[in-house]
Amino acid sequence: MMHSKKQISHDECQETADWLMSQTKHRPQVAIICGSGLGMLADTLKCQVSFAYSDIPGFPQSTVQGHAGRLVFGELKEKTCVCMQGRFHMYEGHSLSKTTFPVRVFKLLGVETLIVTNAAGSLADDLQPGDIMIIKDHVNFPGLVGLNPLSGPNNDEFGPRFPAMSGCYDKGLRCLAMEIAKQQGIASLMQEGVYAMVGGPNFETIAEAKLLYRLGVDAVGMSTAPEVVVAAHCGLRVFGLSLITNKVVKSYEDSDSVSHEGVLSASQLRSHTVQQLVIDLIGRMEINNSKTTNNAV
Repeated sequence: MMHSKKQISHDECQETADWLMSQTKHRPQVAIICGSGLGMLADTLKCQVSFAYSDIPGFPQSTVQGHAGRLVFGELKEKTCVCMQGRFHMYEGHSLSKTTFPVRVFKLLGVETLIVTNAAGSLADDLQPGDIMIIKDHVNFPGLVGLNPLSGPNNDEFGPRFPAMSGCYDKGLRCLAMEIAKQQGIASLMQEGVYAMVGGPNFETIAEAKLLYRLGVDAVGMSTAPEVVVAAHCGLRVFGLSLITNKVVKSYEDSDSVSHEGVLSASQLRSHTVQQLVIDLIGRMEINNSKTTNNAV
């Protein structure tokens, strides 16, 4: 199932989008995908309407601790948002077209900007647990070996057969986030870097960590790249950030090891900082489709 090249059709995505639009008057302009332990962002939305993934036609289920499994609509800083409390991962056994299915639904709901967050391990020497890395680029290891959400027949209604990825993380939003971090007094916690996605669910071996480090990867995790590939394919503007929860072990002399529980507790310590950064970013970002989405039927 995981290696399935079967694409979910435009009609199936439209069915889910139509169902959601029939259940709520919210017409989101911004979508947020919350990583491990970061789902509390959804709690800040005003005028909330939420749906369990299990109630949404066509939606997969999230099975990972730290991922609540709810889609929450609401208002934030006078912009309409939809927030995924919990994402889907390849290692759960979902096909990549299922993993990224919500992104295409968001596009059909009228979303213009996708914000992706994740918890990640640091490979860079100067990225410490508790730091926040703005993603400037990614290395999509599953994609490099043919596990790509765009594999199979291209869905021309969403985007081109060969989409460019060279500018998939929006430079304007990255600069704005840095500016906001300075104003919030958290610039010392922030830097830009390259995120690598590995398949998981096991954490990296020391040899794998050394390989990633030599390739110039700053942080590593098990998500995000497929959603960003699909978002770029269908023309969404993307902003991504990684909350650094642990240092990846790169030495055989190092006795440390990493656990999912440790990742969750580290992400909770800094979750409020991430939340405030994203809220202010949404407040200050320009939205071009505000007229059309508010009048959508």
